[in-house]
Amino acid sequence: MQITPVRSRKWSIILGLGLGLSLPAVGALANDQLMQMAKDPNQWVMPTGNYSAQRYSALDQITAGNVKDLHVAWTMSTGSLRGHEGQPLVVGDVMYFESSFPNHVYAVSLKDPGRMLWSFTPDQDKFAPSVACCDVVNRGAAYGDGMIFANALDGNLYALDAATGKVKWQAKNTDPELGGTQTMAPIVIKDKVITGVAGGEYGVRGYITANAIDTGKQLWRAYSTGPDEQIKFDPAKTIDGATGKPVGKDSSLKSWQGDQWKLGGGTTWGWYTYDPKLNLLFYGTGNPGTWNPTQRPGDNKYSMSIMARDPDTGEAKWVFQMTPHDEWDYDGINESILTDTLVDGKSVPTLTHFDRNGFAYVWDRRDGKLLAAHKFDSTVNWASSIDMKTGRPVVNADKMTKEDVNVKDICPSSQGSKNEGPAAYDPASGLFIVPTNHLCMDYQAFNVKYKAGFPYVGALVNMYPYNHGDVGGRFIAFNPMTGETKWAIDDRFQTWGGALTTKGGVAFDGTLTGWFRAVDLKTGKVLWQFKCPSGIIGNPMTYTYAGKQYVAVLSGIGGWAGIGLSNGLTKATEGLGGVGAAATLGEYTNLGGTLMVFALN
Repeated sequence: MQITPVRSRKWSIILGLGLGLSLPAVGALANDQLMQMAKDPNQWVMPTGNYSAQRYSALDQITAGNVKDLHVAWTMSTGSLRGHEGQPLVVGDVMYFESSFPNHVYAVSLKDPGRMLWSFTPDQDKFAPSVACCDVVNRGAAYGDGMIFANALDGNLYALDAATGKVKWQAKNTDPELGGTQTMAPIVIKDKVITGVAGGEYGVRGYITANAIDTGKQLWRAYSTGPDEQIKFDPAKTIDGATGKPVGKDSSLKSWQGDQWKLGGGTTWGWYTYDPKLNLLFYGTGNPGTWNPTQRPGDNKYSMSIMARDPDTGEAKWVFQMTPHDEWDYDGINESILTDTLVDGKSVPTLTHFDRNGFAYVWDRRDGKLLAAHKFDSTVNWASSIDMKTGRPVVNADKMTKEDVNVKDICPSSQGSKNEGPAAYDPASGLFIVPTNHLCMDYQAFNVKYKAGFPYVGALVNMYPYNHGDVGGRFIAFNPMTGETKWAIDDRFQTWGGALTTKGGVAFDGTLTGWFRAVDLKTGKVLWQFKCPSGIIGNPMTYTYAGKQYVAVLSGIGGWAGIGLSNGLTKATEGLGGVGAAATLGEYTNLGGTLMVFALN
């Protein structure tokens, strides 16, 4: 086979013929293709596995009985030393993945493992890393219509030809000079690529953007805060899930003092899911700006909320605010997992969300009606419960924060009882397998002034394991309808990487210290583990090639959990308080991005 290297200033590719890349025909709606491809467990064609984000695989060659025989099949350096919070894709006989900044994108042959068919590195605004609040992470590329869609940290979205790596178009969706970055994985729905924005700690006003899949043209943008027309709320039709009633006119504006909504945060850097039957896109919004609640009276809508939107138009169908007037930085951006749940003997399409604030919410995803809300970490003390009639938390007054007061022993910390590392669903048991944090904090708010491109935080935070003990995270099996934890594994540091469940009865996850492990779904017993070169904040996935099942994960410490290591910080309150939470992590791991692929003997 003749292979010709092709190089230019913006990309470097290797173009070959006869690679056996199995791609669907261009022309059909991209999500129709993806839905069909996602039914094939031999591939992994979306960052979340499928639109429901269950991160469950029907593959069962690797089982609880034989997983002890897993070994390293092959590895590959990512070329980046910073935090890797994403996962590979497998489409046909090619694996695709994206590194942290500078956001290398690779297409790797599965016929000849480790051989790069092409690679792409965007020419980025060098200012972008300086405004990435919590490391220069990336949560993965997306696939659709024969293209790979990759977000770069500096706000550019690239559409790359999946066969060659050639740039087909690029779209600018945010500006680092104003504090905006892109770290999230895009989602492809019909003829659109939808993505969000990060930068809540810089006064960025959150939004999501839909770009045309064929040209990159912006089709619509929906903000998290502001006037109804800009947040795409119909006052008479958009439902407040907490009350079951329409939100009414200017519901966001009325919850802010003056023009504070213009710096209101509510950024959208987490995970996205989609229900094709309801034609609804689901995602969460982040913290309001600033972290000092005294400076922003009101509920600060719609930060800290779950949104349900029509992806064709961006119009909001329903919204639910989990932490009104956030005082603790409990971003609501964690994934929304779609399942069907028995409620009073009837099957209901539900959305389950493990929030940073320590409560697991279950909603009817048709209208946002709250069906259940339980603590999934017993240490949560900022609120005693969620009022099922109003949807609002019952807040502990002793843990409310305000300007110039150092409030101690708030649980969870700002990193939350769970951060962005996605949970997985086990359909055999109906349980959710969840990476969690076991941290508390001291929080002192102070007055801060806004200046574009500069931090707009306004709080000094110190985080530490609960009771200053030696358990910083837990990997749990949880029933969100009853609040029962079936089993739990204690970890020294935060359990930050995502989870994977399989029909073989095995869950996979990784630790900050670098152990990649297989866990018995029924008992929580660790059946196998392997020490990777660096800590794991990425998300496992699985696929088959030539009849053999493989499991892959990105190793590479960083993110907010490893901010001390990645940024060379040592003071406990640095890194927005993240350094203190993992002060001794450097005794167990070091920087370095590596793709790890495992298989049976």
